[in-house]
Amino acid sequence: MSHPADRFRSKSNASRPPSKPQNPIQSLFSMPPQWLHMYGDFITKNAHQVSQIESALRSLTYIIPGRFRDAEIASETLHSGIQLLSLYHDAVLRGAITRIPGLSPKIPSPHSRYTRFWTAKSRLYRRIALLLQIVQYTELLWEMAAKRKGERVRWRVVILLEVIKAVCRLLLMRVTNSRPLVTPPLPERDPIPPDVDQSDEDTLKELMGEDTSSAETNGSAKAVHEKEWTMPRTGSSLPSLPNPSDISSYLMSRVLTADDIKPAAKLLNTLSRSGQTAEILHILSPLIYAIALSRSKDKKSWTPWLIGVSMEYAARQLRDRGLRSTALENEEWGKRYWAAGWWTMRGAFYEHFTKNVVSGVRRRMPSLVSGILEDYEYLWENYYFSTSA
Repeated sequence: MSHPADRFRSKSNASRPPSKPQNPIQSLFSMPPQWLHMYGDFITKNAHQVSQIESALRSLTYIIPGRFRDAEIASETLHSGIQLLSLYHDAVLRGAITRIPGLSPKIPSPHSRYTRFWTAKSRLYRRIALLLQIVQYTELLWEMAAKRKGERVRWRVVILLEVIKAVCRLLLMRVTNSRPLVTPPLPERDPIPPDVDQSDEDTLKELMGEDTSSAETNGSAKAVHEKEWTMPRTGSSLPSLPNPSDISSYLMSRVLTADDIKPAAKLLNTLSRSGQTAEILHILSPLIYAIALSRSKDKKSWTPWLIGVSMEYAARQLRDRGLRSTALENEEWGKRYWAAGWWTMRGAFYEHFTKNVVSGVRRRMPSLVSGILEDYEYLWENYYFSTSA
């Protein structure tokens, strides 16, 4: 004899409509996030190997024979794609640093501390910096594509990209309360030694929910004083005692400078009025140079080149100097001094001097090196962004 509750349950089940099968379109759209998650796990587990592969592919694109003449769009697309993929890998590894202490250095560089601070504090800074990086990685590709539609379209695209870059830099300067710009504006990937991957393999597997019972610990991968012991109750980490014969390296690894204990926002000082003028001149000089070059009918004219160099020189003269300058600011201006060397590869200076020097060197080189230099000559002579710093 059936129970009344059973009869009621059977009636409710019969009245319930049958479950609909899962929409194939919904399942299709749910797959890319899963793939990205799996890909991110793979990048995190093999960070050192991925960095090596990226470096090898990037170097290969520089020496492909006939890179800039026969298949310039295809080869530059490959180069830009590698740069953008590397940018995505940087974002993945930055997210993994908080979970995997071994991926981050004990004392990060001032540039890393400063850019990580602003990317974490300001969403606007993070988005503008990302846009600026993407434009810089793809600007030559856009110029190559525009040149196929004529010189006028090409120069319009060049000026538009320079306007976007200038606006992004001015906005970054505004977001950081009138502080100097840093290059690049996003945190750089810290060097990952090969032993980190093996020494943190168990941590990675534990984070991913995998079995770590069969994993072998690689105790010799790190120095004794670099290992840490985690207390089970509090979760705090304590460094192991150093080897008595290795006291000096143990002490040197824990030496802190004044910048290491500064707040990240103080690694760059707020600019004075003259310093702000210098920064604005530095930001606008590529845009003014591109406009002057687009209006000049003679490639050998000195006017655009002198305008650009004069603005750069004025920026260097007006910059904040003295005891107020921090180590990160001096490092950034050092990068700018090196980048100023590209002015020897631009405009009238290249046409009158550098071109003859490069041609003379190319004639004395072996055929393979000579062919690569000839391809680069074609690039320098025909594309503005090939020598853009």
